[in-house]
Amino acid sequence: MKNQYLNKILKARVYDVAVETPLDPMKILSERLDNQVLLKREDLQPVFSFKLRGAYNKIVHLNSAARNKGVIAASAGNHAQGVALSAQKLGIKALIVMPRTTPGIKVEAVRRMGARVVLFGDTYDEACEQARLLARENGMTFIHPYDDPDVIAGQGTIAAEILHHDAENIHAIFVPVGGGGLLAGVAAYVKALYPRIKVIGVEPDDAPCLYEALKRKRRVVLDQVGIFADGVAVRQVGKEPFRVARACVDEVVLASTDEICAAIKDIFDDTRSIAEPAGALALAGLKKYVQRRRLRNKRLIAIDSGANTNFDRLRHVAERAEMGERREALLAVTIPEQPGSFLRFCRIIGKRSITEFNYRYAD
Repeated sequence: MKNQYLNKILKARVYDVAVETPLDPMKILSERLDNQVLLKREDLQPVFSFKLRGAYNKIVHLNSAARNKGVIAASAGNHAQGVALSAQKLGIKALIVMPRTTPGIKVEAVRRMGARVVLFGDTYDEACEQARLLARENGMTFIHPYDDPDVIAGQGTIAAEILHHDAENIHAIFVPVGGGGLLAGVAAYVKALYPRIKVIGVEPDDAPCLYEALKRKRRVVLDQVGIFADGVAVRQVGKEPFRVARACVDEVVLASTDEICAAIKDIFDDTRSIAEPAGALALAGLKKYVQRRRLRNKRLIAIDSGANTNFDRLRHVAERAEMGERREALLAVTIPEQPGSFLRFCRIIGKRSITEFNYRYAD
């Protein structure tokens, strides 16, 4: 399996459209964690996300008959832009089905790349079902965001770039996980060449589809998933990524929303760039892993997978980041309707610094 993907990754044709992204040292965070932390900057791709690699590698391998029919995809974000730009570069028509709830800025970004957009349903699953129906009706090729060997191989080129930089000293690589395509590509390549390097997946704790699948030794469908890290809000890990993960992934770490927000702030502090929640997910897992394992003086890599965030989310991120670093806490208390009860509460708080106070009457 590992050698199969090693060959596919080495032959992947992604650089017609994607760029080799830098591996930036995070000097501030490295000093704080007492480890050498480096960030793989996939947010610097032309579509601000790694998804371009897999989409292009899949589409470029289609035969002429399939190209003439066109390609179709379902996505509310990064995969849509990757498919749209890839199709534009290759002169192929593209149809993208997006949920009606997709922010207008993302819809327009896809249209600017020449793809036709159909808005359907309120969720990704509904949009995906419609995309598959249209693919059958029109003879178009459906481009899966993660459960496809060519897509996985395209994403795996990230690992080739990472290992090009002093692979001998790398202790671990942390990879964000949604459907698992990126993790599968990175893990298969790394384990084929440097099996001692740890490959660690990171999922939101409210969307742990791979974590649960590995624990139960079979793929599961989550009842629901959180949507803060919408780029990785997947209910079931892909079939092929799960097969690769069982053989090649060392561990999966779960990160909370507050921890993701803290990681977004860390990336901003070190690079002055703003990652989307899914983009900062790997770094959140890295920090948690370091704390739990008490690591020191190790070379650790986190993949910043994208920067397609909604601007109106930044206030929420800023408010939650301090909680993610445990420098601020949110207290919820019920104060009895009795004389002196509020004074007693203030005495309990003591000299702690209160930055915000909200109250409402109980029902």
